[in-house]
Amino acid sequence: MLLKADHLMKQFDNTSVLKDISLQVSEGEVVAIIGPSGSGKSTLLRCLTQLEKVDQGRIEVCGKLMVDSSDRKAVYADNKTLHDIILDVGLVFQNFNLFPHYSVLKNITDAQVNVLGKEKEQAVIKAMELLSKMNLQDRSNAYPGELSGGQQQRVAIARALALNPRILFFDEPTSALDPELTGEILKVIRSLAEEKMTMVIVTHEMAFARDVADRVIFMDGGVIVEEGTPEAVFGNSVNQRTKEFLQRFNQN
Repeated sequence: MLLKADHLMKQFDNTSVLKDISLQVSEGEVVAIIGPSGSGKSTLLRCLTQLEKVDQGRIEVCGKLMVDSSDRKAVYADNKTLHDIILDVGLVFQNFNLFPHYSVLKNITDAQVNVLGKEKEQAVIKAMELLSKMNLQDRSNAYPGELSGGQQQRVAIARALALNPRILFFDEPTSALDPELTGEILKVIRSLAEEKMTMVIVTHEMAFARDVADRVIFMDGGVIVEEGTPEAVFGNSVNQRTKEFLQRFNQN
């Protein structure tokens, strides 16, 4: 089990955004998280990747305890453990988050050198391998502003993969893209799934979630309403709220 989260709770200004969320992710598994806007999907991802802190609950990543609760209060691990956990996970944002003043190559090599302590030559070799995988080997000297949205997102995926994460998180990876460019990113994620990369994907692309995920989680109102295989959730959901959410998709 690479990821185990139990009874996570998170509030913003006395509004409960996560209400007793528990989930597990096994090695090589692809989990898609779907649900309406405001259901807590992105907040959950941010808590699992340390961008937000939970108020209560327990999170274990790759066998390392990130946070546990004592007297209804979240107690986080020491800084070294938290840093080690960060190295186990990669996160791809919906808005790319590339450094605009760095070339594509530097965007991918910088963390390898500064975080992993790699020699620059090694980092460049790894970066070029990943750019080739993303079909962007000829854009290594370009800057993010010179790329299409789809190209920028592929660079962001390459940057995340460069640190050799054991789990890769995606937060709405296609939401900032035109429909024409969405297919580029879904193709890349599909190829990673075929390579058995462990992934947790928050997405609004229902067909993609159905076709690529091993398991689908439907969230609404800060809780997990239903989860199961894509066949069960999309084809035979038991919860009325899930049925209502998927009704439009299932009619297409």
